[in-house]
Amino acid sequence: MTRRVVAVATLNPGKLREIRAILGECGLELRAVDDSVSFPDEGDDYEANAVQKARAAAEALGVPALADDSGLEVDALAGAPGPRSARYGGSGLDDAGRAAHLLEALAGVPREKRGARFVCIAALVRPDGSASSARGVCEGRILAAPRGAGGFGYDPVFWMDELGAAAAELPPSAKDRVSHRARAFRGLGDALAALD
Repeated sequence: MTRRVVAVATLNPGKLREIRAILGECGLELRAVDDSVSFPDEGDDYEANAVQKARAAAEALGVPALADDSGLEVDALAGAPGPRSARYGGSGLDDAGRAAHLLEALAGVPREKRGARFVCIAALVRPDGSASSARGVCEGRILAAPRGAGGFGYDPVFWMDELGAAAAELPPSAKDRVSHRARAFRGLGDALAALD
C-alpha cells in the first residue's frame, strides 16, 4: 500500500525529525522540502506564518503540506520574542547565541518572574488551498543558565514544568509527548486522517 505523501515545509533538520517522530504512526510519508520552495517573509502572527509556509510548499509541490510557526513567550519580556523567536537578537546568531541573548535580557530577573511558554501553531494546506490549523502550548520558565545537550533552539534554557527538567535534558520521546509542537501537530489528527 502506497502511503500518502505530505511535504513538511521546513529546512530545519531538528524540526523535521521532531515532526516525523510526533506523527510517526499517522501512516503518511513525510517528505522534507528543498530550497526550491520559496517561503514568504514571516510576520508577527503564528497562524498566518504557518499557513503561508504550508501554502508555499503545497503550491510548489502539488501535495498537501504541513508547516508550523512557534515561538517562546517570556512573561518578563511582555511576551517577546514570540513569533520572532528564530530571529531574536539579529540574523547573525545561531541557537546558542539567541539563547545567550535571552539570558542577558533576563539578567537580574528572579526565578519566580521568569515564567514562559513555548507556543506552536501547526497548519495543513491541501493542494486546493484549503487549510486547517491547531495550537499547542507548553508552560515553563527560563533557567539562569543552559542545561542539557539535546534538542535545539531554546531547549537548553527552557524548564518544562510538566516534566520537571530542561527541554534539552530530556530524551526526544519524553519531550515529544508534551511539547508545544507535539500538541499542535496532534491537533491536526482528524485533518490528516481525512486526506485522500
